Amino acid sequence: MITVGESFPQFKVKACDGLTNDDLTEFTNESFGGKWQVFFFYPKDFTFICPTEIVEFSKNVDEFADRDTVVLGGSADNEFCHLAWRNDHEDLRDLKLPLIAAPKLARELGILDQEENVCLRATFIVDPHGVVQYAAANNLSVGRNVKEIIRILDAIQSDELCPCNWNKGDETIKI
Repeated sequence: MITVGESFPQFKVKACDGLTNDDLTEFTNESFGGKWQVFFFYPKDFTFICPTEIVEFSKNVDEFADRDTVVLGGSADNEFCHLAWRNDHEDLRDLKLPLIAAPKLARELGILDQEENVCLRATFIVDPHGVVQYAAANNLSVGRNVKEIIRILDAIQSDELCPCNWNKGDETIKI
């Protein structure tokens, strides 16, 4: 798995950004105009834990936007599978973020589970220069804490020494 300090791979991915075929689009590294990016990968569509994470990331899109950050969810499923799932699952119909079809990107990131051949629950925070500033992967059966991802983003963007359990507004370590 790629890690902190490495360049996020160059990519061109198809995505589902709504509920119709007209909402199928494409993203590349150049699509984000110098913004921070949070990529969260989940195992596959039509599962049980995945929609809980996707919905929670979507609920917090404005929090990320306040931090000049775009959020993209994705798996190795294709954009048509994402579209079908969004239309089938009531909680996914009003998402405020795109779902990318990223099997090639997942391989390049090193986040495909070897046994199941699905994405790990991996999260990457990428700075505006395309450098990974945070990388983590969870077991397939364990969902993430989106507020923790926001806390980590705040700490990284503070450019300060942030102690354990630090939250935005708390004192940082001065040396």
